[in-house]
Amino acid sequence: MTTLWHGRFKGGPAEALQALNDSISFDIRMYKEDIEGSRAHVRMLERVGLISESDREKILDALDQTEKEIDEEKFVFESSDEDIHTAVERRVTEIAGDAGARLHTGRSRNDQVATDLRLWVKREMKEISGLVLDFQETLLTHAKQSKDSYLPGYTHMQQAQPVLLSHHLLAHGWALSRDLDRLFEALTRADISPLGAGALAGSSLPLDPDGVAEDLGFSHRFNNSLDAVSDRDFVVDALYALALLGVHLSRIGEELILWSSTEFGFVELDDAFSTGSSMLPQKKNPDIAELARGKAGRLIGHLSGLLATLKGLPLAYNKDLQEDKEPLFDACDTVRLLLLALNGMVDTMKFNSEVMKQHADNPNSAAIDLAEYLVAKGIPFREAHAIVGSHVAASIEEGTDLADIVSSDERLGPEAAALLAPGAAVNRRTSPGGAGPEAVKVQIKEFQIQLDSQRERLKSDI
Repeated sequence: MTTLWHGRFKGGPAEALQALNDSISFDIRMYKEDIEGSRAHVRMLERVGLISESDREKILDALDQTEKEIDEEKFVFESSDEDIHTAVERRVTEIAGDAGARLHTGRSRNDQVATDLRLWVKREMKEISGLVLDFQETLLTHAKQSKDSYLPGYTHMQQAQPVLLSHHLLAHGWALSRDLDRLFEALTRADISPLGAGALAGSSLPLDPDGVAEDLGFSHRFNNSLDAVSDRDFVVDALYALALLGVHLSRIGEELILWSSTEFGFVELDDAFSTGSSMLPQKKNPDIAELARGKAGRLIGHLSGLLATLKGLPLAYNKDLQEDKEPLFDACDTVRLLLLALNGMVDTMKFNSEVMKQHADNPNSAAIDLAEYLVAKGIPFREAHAIVGSHVAASIEEGTDLADIVSSDERLGPEAAALLAPGAAVNRRTSPGGAGPEAVKVQIKEFQIQLDSQRERLKSDI
């Protein structure tokens, strides 16, 4: 077997080494980025006089043919193709002959793979950001359509205060908005060209890394060649953004699991986004939501695994860095599937507003309104809290209607008891950013502005 380093060795690699070392099975996903980077590199070699115009055209034609063969699944891989970079260079040399043998002039696989991966991350972060925006649009649509529907808000999974359904849905929307900012930041972190760094120290050849960076659409080139080939911070940034996005999707999934249960009954899932039981005929299972919850651990694991890999690496490139791709590829695939499935699930599900309302109209959920009523009359909050708390306890222990107890208290009376009426509490939330009707109207407008701004930012290459 002929390797890229055969001149230094007397024999070929052992099978065990090859099996462990080869990455073609997964880094083939970067073939378009590898060919794109090679095109820019070849154009630069001709500009600085290292290859002729004729050789440039032969190599570019060979790169086009190679890409077409891979696109059409006609590319024949050989056992010596340990990675996508080797495979592409080998095929280009077969097609272009001596000209193809000049392709790797002034370049190492160290700066080549870093360039490919940065291009790949930039593309993936854009695509995933678009899916997040689509999911936010779905949440916003439901928020607008829900109008005056409300449900219990919870703390410690205990009913706390009623909130508008639109407010609850947009709480998830704002979390996803922060995720978008992190995805954008990960894209920006990847927007540096390593080509020209060589194996670790640059080159004695008159390379033009600035021109290559511009040609490939990077905002700028590397500053330090050692750092350029060993830096995988941008992969960590991407995995962090994806992991936290996965955590937020998991939280949405957890709520949908609860809401779709018989005990809650807040939503009805569409058949197309549910599964049944192999044994129990009556079941409709929220598998998408459960998988969203389960796969968050997988995403967190990818992040922590790569951090553990990176923590002990000396400068510059080490083969350990090959471990950056599989977790990144899987994280992107996982998040993409989750966003598509969850978006479809949420888009098609039906909200049972009356059931939500019945749960939210528990008089105890308006206890804070009674306390604030007393505060408005000049009673210190702690004293007001104790008064209302004792009334709630009495209502529960004696089985007496809370409104009757409140009406008979001269500090409260019938006016305060009216605050316990169905729907009264949610309409009293007036503070900015709160769960009441007027505040939510403002919030919907603000969310729409934020959504439009982020979509424009994505269109403008961040």
